[in-house]
Amino acid sequence: MREHSRNSNPRADEPAPAVWTGRATNRFQWVAAVAGAACMALGITLAVESPWTSGIAALLMAVIGCVAAGLLVLFGTLAFVHVAVKVDDRAMEVRCGHIGLPRRRIPLNQVVGADFAPSVTPRQWGGWGYRWRPEKGTAVVVRRGEGLVLRLGDGLTFTVTVDDAESAVRVIRARLRHPAPPAPPAATGV
Repeated sequence: MREHSRNSNPRADEPAPAVWTGRATNRFQWVAAVAGAACMALGITLAVESPWTSGIAALLMAVIGCVAAGLLVLFGTLAFVHVAVKVDDRAMEVRCGHIGLPRRRIPLNQVVGADFAPSVTPRQWGGWGYRWRPEKGTAVVVRRGEGLVLRLGDGLTFTVTVDDAESAVRVIRARLRHPAPPAPPAATGV
């Protein structure tokens, strides 16, 4: 199988690669992750080094609050440090962060079109991360810049910021013109 590499720029007259992959990264998210880790460290420090003079209830609330806020910020930001997009002959798959969650798989038979968006911003979607707007659809925004917009059969869109989004659009459009043959039926195990 031929894979798309960052340095190649397939032209419209070239055949689409068997699998297209792309990524986008937001290094600023690391700053927020460090802030979350610092908040957790503060909670742990309070738990270990506090003289306990103001009562256990107040101390527990402070410790639990700091640790919980730190965990939310830390894991919430690490999930959106980068996004990986993969397009094959059947679907587009988007994986976020280092463990690939959240993940979204959109079968190409649910896609009616693909467009290049030269400038996707967090302001358009209400912030960074996995976003939903009832009038627009869903987006994964990890940074400002170019993105891919899928028009879905239900009238909504799915937008993702990814490097070399124009190539992804060409690959998806080629797949929509020449759909993959149906998958063989799964074994029933009888």
